[in-house]
Parts: sequence; C-alpha cells; structure tokens
Amino acid sequence: MKKILIITLLVLLSGKVNSQETSNSLSAEELAKQLANPVAALISLPLQNNFNFNTGTNNGFQYNLNVQPVVPISISTKWNMISRSIVPVFFQNDAPETGDSRAGLGDIVQSLFFSPKAATDGGIVWGVGPVLLIPSATSDIFAGNKWATGPNAVILKIKGPWTYGGLANHMWSFAGNGNPINATFFQPFVTYASASGSSLTIASENIQSWNNDIFGGFIGMYYAKVLKLGKQLAQFGGGPKVYYGNNPSNPQWGIRANIILLYPK
Repeated sequence: MKKILIITLLVLLSGKVNSQETSNSLSAEELAKQLANPVAALISLPLQNNFNFNTGTNNGFQYNLNVQPVVPISISTKWNMISRSIVPVFFQNDAPETGDSRAGLGDIVQSLFFSPKAATDGGIVWGVGPVLLIPSATSDIFAGNKWATGPNAVILKIKGPWTYGGLANHMWSFAGNGNPINATFFQPFVTYASASGSSLTIASENIQSWNNDIFGGFIGMYYAKVLKLGKQLAQFGGGPKVYYGNNPSNPQWGIRANIILLYPK
C-alpha cells in the first residue's frame, strides 16, 4: 500500500509531463473543471485510493480502493444520462478486532443522473435520478446484506475557475437479510481549477443512519493535476482527510490518492 502512495506522489511531483494542452479540443483547465462536475459529459475511470488510520475502537488500519467508472449517455438533444458506479475493495488490519486481517469486495453503489446538457442562465448545473445499493460484499464486515434504493441529486454552479455545489442521496432497504437501511448521504464541495490544469478541492462526505442515530463523516483537501502520459490523459491527486461524528468504526484520519483515467470526446 505504501508503494502505491509513493508512486502516486512521484507522478504528481514530476515535471517531465506536458500538462498545458491535453487534447485537440479540451485544455487542461477545461478538463479540470469537468472533473469537478459530477454530471459532466466526460467518460472517466477514477481509481480512488483511501488509506485510513486509527480505524475503529482498536485503532486499526484500513485500505479502500473505490473503482468508479463514469459513463455519460446522450438520450436526447437536451438531456444526458450519467451512470456513476462505486465498486469498493477493502483490506483492513486490527479492525474490527486486534489481530483480525480481512480483504474483500464491498457493496456496489450504482447511481444514475438525468441532467440537462446546458447550464441554466445563472450557470446552475443539476441532475436527478435513482441510486441502488447492490449487496455484492464478500464479507459481513464490509456490507449490510441489504438491497436499498432511493433518490439521488446533484446541484452545482461553475463561475470562472470556481465550481461549488453538493451531491446527496437517501436510501431505504427493501430486501435482504441484514439490518434495515434508512440513511442519508451528503457531499458538499468546492473546487478551484487553474489554467495549468491543477485544481484544489475541499469536500466532505457524510452519512446519517436514521435507524440507530449514527452520524459519520470526514472533510478532505485535495490537490490534483491533469497530465498527459503518452496518449493517455489522466488526473493525479490526493490529500489528507480528517474524520468526525459518533460512528464507532470511523478512522481518525486518512490520506486519499486519486488516479483518474480520462477519455474526452
């Protein structure tokens, strides 16, 4: 896991890669802005590496890789449908118990957003649709053993180099053998994108479980840069996370390292 983090940081610091013009049609700055927009018409494959420390009551370690393909589909002259998936893979040590090491697949979250292709006159971008939780986990430690679904929404504004907004969903369980799910997820964010293709994002991710009155979340600050590695466009980035809330399984802090493969049209 340390090797993954070191390699990512080395690429971020490398000055040998051309990042000024990344394609014939989109500049690095435009790509950075699109990556800050959850409903942008940009095909991408984010590989989100999370290194979480002092996890749970035994101060264990957890590594979480989220594979998050994003596929926009044009469904009319004015509307896109954006598919966003989260496929989580876990490894953890001394969590939830001392000496307990486990690895496996978590539950898949599949979201669809129906979004206008053009922003409003005031520069507002929005999307709505359903979200589905698929009980795909290989261990009860990583899952709730429940199917769940509900509404999904995102709203944001792009003003010059700034993008700010929020994403939210709520899910209720409807099948499965685990404990009932009645939970809200909320993610506010703000991103500044520079002309060089670098960006700085401050975002928090929060989950409120209404059935047991458990709240957990974190706030993170991430630097990222759009680069061209040969013919492959990518964004590399990362930064620290600090956790809060009353969730007993929360880590105290963590580091996120992102690698996002880009496929602009």
